[in-house]
Amino acid sequence: MAPDLFDVPTLKHLAGEESLNMTRLALNLSEHVNGVAKSHALVSARMFPGYRLHAITNGVHPQTWAAESFRRLYDEHLPGWRHEPELLVRADCCIPDVGIWDAHVQCKQALIEGVRERTGQRLQADVPVIGFARRMTAYKRPDLLFSKPARLKAMASQQALQIVMAGKAHPRDEGGKRLIEQLTAQARALRGAISVVYLADYDLGLAQLLTAGVDMWLNTPLPPLEASGTSGMKAAFNGVPSLSVLDGWWIEGCIEGVTGWAIGNGDAAGDDAEALYDKLERVVLPLYYRAADARGAWIKVMKGAISKNASYFNSHRMMRRDGTEAYLR
Repeated sequence: MAPDLFDVPTLKHLAGEESLNMTRLALNLSEHVNGVAKSHALVSARMFPGYRLHAITNGVHPQTWAAESFRRLYDEHLPGWRHEPELLVRADCCIPDVGIWDAHVQCKQALIEGVRERTGQRLQADVPVIGFARRMTAYKRPDLLFSKPARLKAMASQQALQIVMAGKAHPRDEGGKRLIEQLTAQARALRGAISVVYLADYDLGLAQLLTAGVDMWLNTPLPPLEASGTSGMKAAFNGVPSLSVLDGWWIEGCIEGVTGWAIGNGDAAGDDAEALYDKLERVVLPLYYRAADARGAWIKVMKGAISKNASYFNSHRMMRRDGTEAYLR
């Protein structure tokens, strides 16, 4: 369930009166009302009591978001996955570890090359890359990772990490534009201690490059404001586990240490920044470096992201449920 961070009056204030009125009109005219994640339906039901709200969690298109190296791998070991992505549930038992890792190395090398071409910066292939790319706006908290710079630098001095970020702000979102300025300033301030890259001109091609090429996918929304989110689903098709706040789809997708990791426990009073640093320092980075020789433990989580997240959070399942539950009932 979405953390109870805001009461209903606060949620309605954040939404704005015009938006609320338009939503009420849509609710009154709709025969079927659907949330895009279970938590979205629960939060919406609190905001608009008296309406029956269903939930069909979002999904992403398999063939679009699986990188070419993973498409070939799936074609070889799980033929038919493009039309029946639920076959990916067999990834943990039917795809060899070396195949998963080789496909990932190709994606990571493409990202490293893409970053070099765009910025001149050279990322290291043997150092984990944290990825964050989405619309830049305040509630998504792209600055959370940098909220305690000294803590971040101290952690990176013991276990090296790299950060690649991208995203655009809505033209009228002045706060989102300031966030981009702050992130680029943080990248400059951390130069020499941590490689931080902010890639400009975010588009679908860049999104594909990042969701496939990083080692872990970061998502830090302010609960319960994330309706669903889909970037982590895209990463899962490439065996990239998520490190995310428990909100939106990740409440359903997170199996701790199996598909990725949760930041905090949904406690509204918790310190998400400290929880993020703690999880990185004590769990995620040690696992990555401990697995540096055989890679088995890390690849197990990669396979968990594919077999338990990509096999379910896809557009095929979403459209089937939309059709049977909303349109053909």
